[in-house]
Amino acid sequence: MLKGYKYRLHPTPAQAEFLIKTIGCARFIYNKLLEDRIAIREEAKAGSGTRRKPATPASYKPLFPFLAEADSLALANAKLNLDTAFAKFFAGTGGFPAFKSRRRSRASYTTNNQHGTIRIEAGKVRLPKVGFVKFTQHRPFEGVIRSATVSMTKTGTFFVSLLVEQDDEPWIPAENKVGIDLGLKHFAVMTNDAMVSEKIDNPRFLRQSEAKVKKAQRALSRKKIGSKNREKAKLLLAKKHEKIANQRKDFLHKLSRRIVDENQVIVVETLTSKDMMKNHKVAKSIGDVSWYEFVRQLEYKCTFYGRTLIKADPWYASTQICSSCGVKGEKKTMDVREWTCVCGAHHDRDINASINLLMLAD
Repeated sequence: MLKGYKYRLHPTPAQAEFLIKTIGCARFIYNKLLEDRIAIREEAKAGSGTRRKPATPASYKPLFPFLAEADSLALANAKLNLDTAFAKFFAGTGGFPAFKSRRRSRASYTTNNQHGTIRIEAGKVRLPKVGFVKFTQHRPFEGVIRSATVSMTKTGTFFVSLLVEQDDEPWIPAENKVGIDLGLKHFAVMTNDAMVSEKIDNPRFLRQSEAKVKKAQRALSRKKIGSKNREKAKLLLAKKHEKIANQRKDFLHKLSRRIVDENQVIVVETLTSKDMMKNHKVAKSIGDVSWYEFVRQLEYKCTFYGRTLIKADPWYASTQICSSCGVKGEKKTMDVREWTCVCGAHHDRDINASINLLMLAD
């Protein structure tokens, strides 16, 4: 089993400069290889004779000497990422690969552990061509390091994600079960097999900091393009957004880990956020709540710790079905928070949905 561990890096100014250069080289070679692939496709459409082979990162080093300074494995992994993107495109599971933008794309590169080039010693992590870099190892691990991905946020903060090969966790038989209904008023409503329900409030991190973000955005818009004050304002705005993202991740990680620790079988509804966000009245709230990320975290944590995750069908009417008699009544609008079934049972909308989801575990 491969498991990732992400840590904060504390590079020296010289190391930070090298990491930024390597990230730039990986992005540059990705774009060059994509440009070459597109040219080959155009040549094939024009019927210009024998189809040539795609270029490799090594073929660009004589033309661009600065590539020799970067980690060669980072350039090789950029090619592999492009190959994966094309494979998804031809399989119909992804769009045509796009060029990476210096401003908008994620700033990162991946390198492999060859002959112990990536290792941890005395509170530092060794990276190829960089050397030992200070980092905050807030949790230890056991296993063999396979690769490392160095990333940089918009605020200039560096992280390293170590991909570690570990033994598979044994599957744990069902003891405790829980059904989870996701929503906007309450982030989650959970009911366990003892029929005890719990409502988790929606933290609404974006809404809480929206006034500060708007103020920083207005300050940025007033600055002259290309000025130092504009760069300072841009950094301040990036810090506001990064804080919101960190608050959201912290909330999701703690809640998902707690659920996985307390239950062996977890049933969660599957919501299509992309389609729901077409309703502009609730689009911002849906984007802030991060249902997809929550389910993704539950999924990989269940795999890591031997739990069972059941994702209900998107069309399963957990809200409309009476959990007492099983009768599916008429469709209930979002403003109907409580209702009474023809059998006489009175239901809280969200608790009833979580009970119906719990029943799928049987």
